[in-house]
Amino acid sequence: MQIASPRQTDNLVEPLFLERWSPRSFDRSAIDDGDLQTLFDAARWAPSSFNRQPWRFIYAHRDTPSWERFIDLLKPQNSGWARNGSVLILMASDTMIQFPGSPMPTPSHSHSFDAGAAWALFALQATRMGLAAHGLAGVDFERARTELGVPDDYRIEAGIVLGRAADKSLLPEPLQAREAPSGRNPVDSFAWEGRFGGVQAAG
Repeated sequence: MQIASPRQTDNLVEPLFLERWSPRSFDRSAIDDGDLQTLFDAARWAPSSFNRQPWRFIYAHRDTPSWERFIDLLKPQNSGWARNGSVLILMASDTMIQFPGSPMPTPSHSHSFDAGAAWALFALQATRMGLAAHGLAGVDFERARTELGVPDDYRIEAGIVLGRAADKSLLPEPLQAREAPSGRNPVDSFAWEGRFGGVQAAG
């Protein structure tokens, strides 16, 4: 089910950016593993510091032995609607980086930044394929680390619910009112020339 986005902008932005949004209502239909691999392939083309590609994805298809284990790692406010998705994913990033010529890894400043770029390409590719991806932070991260065997030097960044959007009537009533593409702050509220906040020094 494709839901038309009412989003508009005055700038010549790629329409795909306006079409992408994060529904909570999904139809439980299966997603072919080949399509999932295409999404991961899109993510791998994200830019990263020294091309170290720190992102990692751990996933479970619905109706597989791992599915309920992944659902159980979500906070209650997310697990109810997320179980109607098709694939659940936990995204992590390597907090260490080994620079060329360096004998030892050192803490990475940009691992989360780089992982976010990979997530963005994943989500945009999903939209292009008629799928929907909803990122969420409502995860029991410590349990997820233990349950999924994530090493200590990786940060679990977020969960991702992947599926096909469905009618909002499938959601509990409080969530139905939120089931629409959201707006965005104006550019001048976050981008400034010369100084943070755009306030120029006197004199």
